[in-house]
Amino acid sequence: MTTGETAKSATDTPVPVPVPEDFPVTWQSPEDEAKFWNHDKMHFPDPATPLMDAFVECFNTGFSRAAASYDLPMRMAYGRFNTYFYSAVSLNIDPANIEAEAASAQQKIAGAMGRLQELWDNELLPEVKEHLVWWEAFDLEGASTDELLAHVGETLERLTRLWDIHFVVAFPFIGAPSLFDDFYADVFGREKTLDAYGLLQGFGNRTVDGGHALWALSRKAIASPPVREAIESNEAAAVPAALEQSDEGRAFLLDLDAYLEEFGQRSNVFTELGSLHWMEDPSTAIQNMKNYMAQEDRDLGGELAALAEEREELIAKAREKLAGYPQAARDGFEFLLKAAQAATRIQEDHNYWIDQRATYKVRMVLLEFGRRLVAGNAIDEANDVFYLTLEEIREQITADAPADQRAVVAGRKADMNHFREINPPPALGTPPAEAPPENPLSRAFGRFNGAPPVQSDESGVINGNAGARGKVTGVAKVVLSLADAAKLKPGDVLVAPATMPAWTPLFASISAVVTDAGGVLSHAAIVAREYDIPAVLGTHTATSTIKDGQTIEVDGDEGVVRIVS
Repeated sequence: MTTGETAKSATDTPVPVPVPEDFPVTWQSPEDEAKFWNHDKMHFPDPATPLMDAFVECFNTGFSRAAASYDLPMRMAYGRFNTYFYSAVSLNIDPANIEAEAASAQQKIAGAMGRLQELWDNELLPEVKEHLVWWEAFDLEGASTDELLAHVGETLERLTRLWDIHFVVAFPFIGAPSLFDDFYADVFGREKTLDAYGLLQGFGNRTVDGGHALWALSRKAIASPPVREAIESNEAAAVPAALEQSDEGRAFLLDLDAYLEEFGQRSNVFTELGSLHWMEDPSTAIQNMKNYMAQEDRDLGGELAALAEEREELIAKAREKLAGYPQAARDGFEFLLKAAQAATRIQEDHNYWIDQRATYKVRMVLLEFGRRLVAGNAIDEANDVFYLTLEEIREQITADAPADQRAVVAGRKADMNHFREINPPPALGTPPAEAPPENPLSRAFGRFNGAPPVQSDESGVINGNAGARGKVTGVAKVVLSLADAAKLKPGDVLVAPATMPAWTPLFASISAVVTDAGGVLSHAAIVAREYDIPAVLGTHTATSTIKDGQTIEVDGDEGVVRIVS
């Protein structure tokens, strides 16, 4: 059974989805079993540490607050089952007021879409920066235990507010390009699936900026013989030590540190508190830079400028076609174009400020507890703190002598390693009796998450969602985590469960991207379009079907992958 399918009894009453023998679930309450839980493979494809429960509670509350601010009858719940996060969206719809509620929500979201860039630039982003400054100003090492406990309490309150902001912009920035796509198809037809998105390309964003800044750093490395030698002759983890051996290398390390300060407050795993961030281990950034250096004659900035030039040509042609249309149609086009262009940038920018930098700040707070528990001989290393719960941390940090938590940590690490080898079922719990109502926002979320692919009857053909235009043939490399990304060579096709912003510096080296999860409005699709490489997303089976070294054809316009050899 795949996500979205409905299990029903003979009386047509929904019944719980069968649970695989190797993935037993003990429900905490009948209410939990009555919900329909979907594995969030795009955001949380891997097992998560126990301390993530406190983080995700902020995520849940932020979503619900933002939905309420738009009069949306949606509430979010995330639950961790056998170390994997599943999400359940509940709808509280009053049949008597459904039309009025829908009209109110659409009006409020449309109002936010109409001033999306202004809302972000002038109201929300300044507040986000204030929260980040607050974390930076606190003396973690010098704080007393009581002060640190108070600080973590306020940390969670501020994090909840940041996720509230996250979803306040998320509803309009997911809705705007989806509505623009609908409008474009209605007015101009749909010759190709991705025609509308050509009018949204070439702006860049903070995710793309991170890749371009690393590209600029690689040009500096190429220009300095000792720096180039140190980088090209060593594994990524050994490069910093090699750079220390020369004056030019030490100067380059200062440039690398500046890059990491701006773009290194991110981990290889989306919002996983227990994952090392690039500021702590720059190996991923260095490996990307090594791949960039192998593309010595490429002009990455010129490629982005060419996309912007093409965008303006496409917009001009669309306006010419609209010249004979009523003013209302022309106004609708301009409104949605402006909103969709802002949305495409803000979708990545908000991730940089909230999902990445704020997560890093929270990680630093929790690592201070870890250091103190190491000093108290409760755990072996500071990062082991993420295998405890927040309640356990509070209990141990306030004890006269912390109890030994090594066995607890080891057991939970073993659980994560065990379930890492098991393919989690796509859904748990009880499917709804009826499909949710079709509306512009549900279509938008469908385009973000990706529609379930139609299984192909043709051998060697994998269907997915069209994400970024173009067709290429290349060597596939299946990368299940960024720790495996070193095997990618320039021109390879990246095949991955999903690609969140930490992955996207890879896009300057690969020729195409194929994922198990995601749709045309996902991070992977947006960034693939900014790098002008084909993308087929949401295949569900690419990583389990395609093997390293196979030659595959990726058709981003049609959303089809063909195994050639």
